[in-house]
Amino acid sequence: MQAKYISYQETGSFSKLVLDYINNEEALKAFYSYRPDMEGLAEAIEKRNFLGDRNILVEVLKKQYQHIQTNKSVTKNIELLASDNTFTVTTGHQLNLFTGPLYFIYKIVTAINLAIELKMAHPDKNFVPVYWMATEDHDFDEINHVSVDEKNISWIQTTNGATGRLSTKTVAAAVTAYKGYLGISKNGKHIAKLVEKAYLEHDNLADATRYLVNKLFEKYGLVIVNADEPALKKLFAPIITADIVEHNSSRNIEESSNKLEEIGFKAQVNGRDINFFYLKNDLRERLVFENGKYLVNHTDISFTEDELKAEIGSNPERFSPNVVMRPMYQEVILPNISYIGGGAEVAYWMQLKANFDFYKVDFPVLLLRNSALLIDKRSAENLYHLGFSLEDVFLSTEELKNLWVRKNSTAQLSLADETRAINSIFDQIKLNAYKIDKTLSVSTDTAKQKTNRLIENLEKKLFRAEKRKHETALMQIENVKRRLFPNGTMQERTMNLAPMYVNYGEDFLSSCIENFEPLGGDFTLLLP
Repeated sequence: MQAKYISYQETGSFSKLVLDYINNEEALKAFYSYRPDMEGLAEAIEKRNFLGDRNILVEVLKKQYQHIQTNKSVTKNIELLASDNTFTVTTGHQLNLFTGPLYFIYKIVTAINLAIELKMAHPDKNFVPVYWMATEDHDFDEINHVSVDEKNISWIQTTNGATGRLSTKTVAAAVTAYKGYLGISKNGKHIAKLVEKAYLEHDNLADATRYLVNKLFEKYGLVIVNADEPALKKLFAPIITADIVEHNSSRNIEESSNKLEEIGFKAQVNGRDINFFYLKNDLRERLVFENGKYLVNHTDISFTEDELKAEIGSNPERFSPNVVMRPMYQEVILPNISYIGGGAEVAYWMQLKANFDFYKVDFPVLLLRNSALLIDKRSAENLYHLGFSLEDVFLSTEELKNLWVRKNSTAQLSLADETRAINSIFDQIKLNAYKIDKTLSVSTDTAKQKTNRLIENLEKKLFRAEKRKHETALMQIENVKRRLFPNGTMQERTMNLAPMYVNYGEDFLSSCIENFEPLGGDFTLLLP
């Protein structure tokens, strides 16, 4: 595949905060530690003060991988994590069914490519790409479906616990539906086999996801972490205790959120007084403090302060960080240099730096993941035939239609010259009327406005009439937009890996690896 790069601004799909961050705007500098460039990364490496325990991390990973046959790249990277000159590049994501939207794949590719670039820049050090599985999330409704060919495939299941612990016993119907789409081509049969083995031969969603993602990316040395582990939570226990009892994160994050709002940026996430859940079996409920006791929402479980501290000490795995404390947990247990996320993630991480500073935990380099649009051969040919550039595809359907009609009409559709001439006449009339009676100038303005509206409506009628003469071309424009922007949204936000893999096989993933530039600062257009 070939790649073309355009600025994020040209896509019209990224928030002002993200664009300001990329463009190094002064107002945001207080909310992060290092710039997302090679110089900032070098500084982060130099100053990294790892608070975790490398030996425990390696032991946990070896245990988690003991039933997975993986290649030497992954095994070597796990071993390398025991060394003080090894760092991680991390991205995190929910356990979406069958990998979910394409941007999940793009996150991982960005992490892999950044690790490669860092190794080239710092050959005396090692960099391991990591996928942090959000196994403790409990919002199953967000991850239990996948869009394939604009149709939803859903996994019907009821749960209130951590999704990583969810049994895969009821997923067979969803697997069958997914395989039905994949078909009988060589590529389709290959990924169908991976999905079937992942979800039907593993007991829980975390293990199923690890198997599938490992098979897709093992050759690149991707290490997959499930942090729902007692040994890892024990490393985080001091912060768990301090934060629940003292409400530090609540205060720090609120202050940062207020400062961001003062410079015009709305908070992406809202902290709570207690930013931890209580996690046990099929239960993940918020901890709240009421009447001098710590209560687990919607249960009869409660703790005094001493009982809470004892519970954290003996069972730290039962305390699950929410969205604002999970990043700190990650940075405590991983020797991480950079976190790679989407626009919303970059935004909410900026609310967190003050809390990192409070707990003296190093804040990583925030890097916007690579975004991409694959323009299939048919769509590219349609665009060129219609006289558009590839960049034009980010314009709305109506804008594209209007552009095409204006370029290809033989009639004069704009009445701008006529409008200016008529307005000039009205201005003369107004001047004459003013000489006769000053009050008549208001009547003249009213007549001028009415006439302008009539001309404007006439211009629209002319344009609509001309459009009807070009139905075939305008239908092509609609079809191209529909193919490239399913449901009117970015391809990467709705489309699953399935059609890409069926059509291009392993070549799709290797092309992403080859063409994505983590530090390039541009949006990627992929052309088969």
